[in-house]
Amino acid sequence: MSKPPKVAPWSYSRIKAFQTCPKQFYHTHILKEFPYKETEAMRYGTEFHKAAEDYIAKSKPVPDRFGFARPALEALAEMEGEKFPERKLGLTRDLEPCDFFDKNVWFRGVVDLTIVSGEDARIIDYKTGKSARYADRGQLELMTLTIFKHFPQVKTVRAGLLFVIAKDFIKEKYSIEDEAEMWSKWLAEYGKMEKAAETGVWNPRPSGLCKRHCPVTECPHNGANE
Repeated sequence: MSKPPKVAPWSYSRIKAFQTCPKQFYHTHILKEFPYKETEAMRYGTEFHKAAEDYIAKSKPVPDRFGFARPALEALAEMEGEKFPERKLGLTRDLEPCDFFDKNVWFRGVVDLTIVSGEDARIIDYKTGKSARYADRGQLELMTLTIFKHFPQVKTVRAGLLFVIAKDFIKEKYSIEDEAEMWSKWLAEYGKMEKAAETGVWNPRPSGLCKRHCPVTECPHNGANE
């Protein structure tokens, strides 16, 4: 009997992809049947993240095309504390901190900006979408849990999704006292993905995305089959 496919290292984006549709996740992330295609929106987001990183880390001027975000980035740069732009973090299965590319890495996360000041930390994730209407705070929870492990002196995290185009800021505050409860939630979600790998059952989850945005044409719910 063949071994079940590996679902780790996992990340926020991988768990969200699985939650959206296990079958699509299987074909795209496990079998890797469809090559990654960068859209114009993705490229724009990558370029903004690089500009923000260069400004915070090197004081490199923000390009005029991103000038609308200059006041927000200036405010972040002026905050008290040690700053870590685009910090890549890893955890082992035992929830011990490790390098992003460590051979034992089990979970991976990238925090766009971490600011640590004693027992307090701030984490910011930049968003270049045009609306904050469907903002998902789950990413902030996982990044906070990772920060607690990598910076054990930190007891409180103020986290935010900064929608630079929509000019909106989705804020949350987490305490080290929330850690066990949050891990219980996310480990349960990861367990579902691991169970699917063990059983080989990757059930489709039909939604409006089946109509135009799914490349898995063999699925009976794909819009191409109508």
